[in-house]
Amino acid sequence: MDATVRAPVMARDHAPSLSVERVTDVTDEALAELCEAASAAIMDGGGFGWVKPQPRDVLARYWKGVLLVPERELFVAKLDGAIVGSAQLVRPPRNNEAQAFAATMMHFFIAPYARGFGLARLLISRVEEGARALGYKVLNLDVRETQTGAIALFESLGFVRWGTHPAYAQVNGRVIAGHFYHKLLEAKPARKPRA
Repeated sequence: MDATVRAPVMARDHAPSLSVERVTDVTDEALAELCEAASAAIMDGGGFGWVKPQPRDVLARYWKGVLLVPERELFVAKLDGAIVGSAQLVRPPRNNEAQAFAATMMHFFIAPYARGFGLARLLISRVEEGARALGYKVLNLDVRETQTGAIALFESLGFVRWGTHPAYAQVNGRVIAGHFYHKLLEAKPARKPRA
């Protein structure tokens, strides 16, 4: 794969359209956008496990595989209608009765060319809503210590760091730590009708 990622051309002469949706299938165009955004995130150091850009066919197989796993919900973030990021809500295995109340947010990213519009916050909010709707009381996540922007975002949204693994990942030959977070998902109070 060419190491150059071309950012989608997005007009900035208007307020951008932001949306997040849960997807169960992707068109060829959506798959291409997802692969492009993932490549950009990987090259920027937020590669949700990958540290080097992957060939397009590898990424396409990965995303198609995600959609086949019953315990995963794929959420995509869109800027002006184009997919520019995603996150996965992962349910615990059915045999894990003791932790059946907790889900995990994994593989969260927004492509560098789509940052600064509030999509990351919106994406996390939609994943939290999805977890609440499925009855989960806790949302867990983990992140490399080098992803300082993501760490600041998670902490600003109420995620609490509960631990650090000193040998969490190896990136470019260097072992780095990772942080583990949780957030209690309280049910949102019902709105009282106006008198």
